[in-house]
Amino acid sequence: MSSSSSSSPMTAAMWMGGAILSFASMAISGREIQAELDTFELMAYRSVIGFVLICVVISFSKRGFSQVKTQKAGLHILRNVFHFTGQNLWFYGVAVIPLAQLVALEFTNPIWVALLAPLLLGERMTRARAVGALLGFIGVLIVARPGVAPLEAGHFAGLGAAVGFALNTLFTKKLMRTDTTLCVIFWMTASQTVMGFALAAPGGVTMFSAALVPWIVVVGIAGLTAHYCLTSALSHAPASVVAPMEFLRLPFIAVLGMLIYGEPLELTVFLGGAVILAGNLLNVNAERRAARAAATSV
Repeated sequence: MSSSSSSSPMTAAMWMGGAILSFASMAISGREIQAELDTFELMAYRSVIGFVLICVVISFSKRGFSQVKTQKAGLHILRNVFHFTGQNLWFYGVAVIPLAQLVALEFTNPIWVALLAPLLLGERMTRARAVGALLGFIGVLIVARPGVAPLEAGHFAGLGAAVGFALNTLFTKKLMRTDTTLCVIFWMTASQTVMGFALAAPGGVTMFSAALVPWIVVVGIAGLTAHYCLTSALSHAPASVVAPMEFLRLPFIAVLGMLIYGEPLELTVFLGGAVILAGNLLNVNAERRAARAAATSV
């Protein structure tokens, strides 16, 4: 449903509302969980819940568990190493810097995709991608304000998370040529359960308290619903329509950070986020024009 004739922005907006709520729930629950658990333990328990849920979904799907067979095991492992790394950095950032700053830095993800795609997928580096990357870099400087405010580990973690998510996106594109979405999510939750417990084991895996159970459940469910809602929104409207909607996640999480944790509302975060969004939209619109030109030339 990418054509304008079949586009349904209102439906896409409703799905994006679900995505924004899910991402916000994941951020808040992730911060609460780290009062007891480290990020490896958090990811391990989160992945266990996701694995159980995806197994239930697969068992009721038409193709059942036959669809989790793959000939791209190595690519699945590589994808999940980058996603696991990015997600751990994101959860670390959630705990140590204001939520709005983390979300703004996370918005550089599509710009990293545009920069890395020529190297990993053989795509052409265009002028729009270069300018978009420059705008993204300027936006990051506005958000982080090096020299004015101290750069913290959380800022680097936010950027590292964005790079990890970008690499995850690129390797997912490769996998989706042969494997189903359910197959990708099955191996994601399975492998990241193993990674989480393996990396947590040397220090001893902590059993969370009863008070943490609701937060563990929320972070496990929200991790799946966020991406499902975002994917559904993109199925009802083009990326150029959905991308500005996702920007609403920034003011939403900023207000929650203020109300729940007393974090200040900073104009520079919104300004930097808007510049990063402009870079993303420049890339999206350029890709659409290129695709339209290629279609008309055939």
